[in-house]
Amino acid sequence: MSLSGRKILLIVSGSVAAYKALELIRLLRKDGAEVWPILTSGGARFVTKEALAGISGARVHDDLWAAEAEIGHIRLARWPDLVVAAPASANLLAGMAQGLAGDLATTVLLATRAPVLVAPAMNPAMWAHPATVTNAALLRARNVAFVGPEEGPMAEPESGLGRFAEPATVHAAIRAALADGPLAGKHAIVTAGPTHEPIDPVRYIANRSSGKQGYAIAAALAALGARVTLVSGPSALPDLPGVTMQRVESAREMLAAVEAALPADAAVFNAAVADFRPDAAPTQKIKKEPGAPPPEIRLALNPDILATIAQRTTQRPRLVVGFAAETEKVIEHATAKRARKGCDWIVANDVAGDVMGGAENAVHLVTAGGVEDWPRMAKEEVARRLALRIAEALS
Repeated sequence: MSLSGRKILLIVSGSVAAYKALELIRLLRKDGAEVWPILTSGGARFVTKEALAGISGARVHDDLWAAEAEIGHIRLARWPDLVVAAPASANLLAGMAQGLAGDLATTVLLATRAPVLVAPAMNPAMWAHPATVTNAALLRARNVAFVGPEEGPMAEPESGLGRFAEPATVHAAIRAALADGPLAGKHAIVTAGPTHEPIDPVRYIANRSSGKQGYAIAAALAALGARVTLVSGPSALPDLPGVTMQRVESAREMLAAVEAALPADAAVFNAAVADFRPDAAPTQKIKKEPGAPPPEIRLALNPDILATIAQRTTQRPRLVVGFAAETEKVIEHATAKRARKGCDWIVANDVAGDVMGGAENAVHLVTAGGVEDWPRMAKEEVARRLALRIAEALS
């Protein structure tokens, strides 16, 4: 798709990553978009108005009262097809969450009717602070889309989750946010990968899931115009451009991330969640003692994520899709699982071979109307077909 004729209001707030907004503007203009920058006082500490004006070819707005005299913040808020805050500082996210209107950026964000996309950038401790976590969850609940942050080295001699997503990644997210497609305006949650349930600080219970099928489903839904939140267990796969990534370890963390991402129009639970976890995980490594019997590990049930979401009385997605990985009686077990969990569809597959970690899959779609047998095909094609069926169901 092209962004030709699309109007993007780009808010550049206080982060050392503000200089990367220049490359983002270059990519957007190359794609045909018209970009109007808003520069906050914090952002002006890291990038100049002249640089933003030179790259964007547009007037840079940085003062509420000057804008009010010349164009008006309401007109500025109504102009764009999409408002993008990149980088979005912790202060800007807090102002958005609280509905503040203390400067031009927050005033426009409060007044706009356009969709909003934010690309956070801050120190890892700031991103992990409970206040920021709460603000981000509140903004997601209001349908603000997120891209990043990513994990990596920071401007300080530190590394962690809080790094500004690369301009190409933010560009891809903008394209996805403005995509025309049957799922435009819809929000989908997808889970993928395994979960790791700790036995002690160095060992865990897991399975062979690679996350390939879930990641492919998330990409296929985004390609049809959906805003997608991908909650991924431990996986070697890279983050998907244009998709909000939430990486977790355990089943309990995955459930919390899914609930934080609600509301949603559709939820696809592809993750191979561990049914059990050790009831207690020691804080020190369990040692093997010569001549002593192996230690006993008492197991506890993990939360049933699919059933929990499917049986919600509030904020239940319109369409809840589960997966059933079976080694025998695939359709029989999947049909029973659909009824037991309360979900709308079950995608069942036989994992007795090389499906987990492999490139192909053969599935059966179990719905209230019956069973569809799909031939063996690439996981990307399974994802594409499922995404089209979801779009049809939500239309």
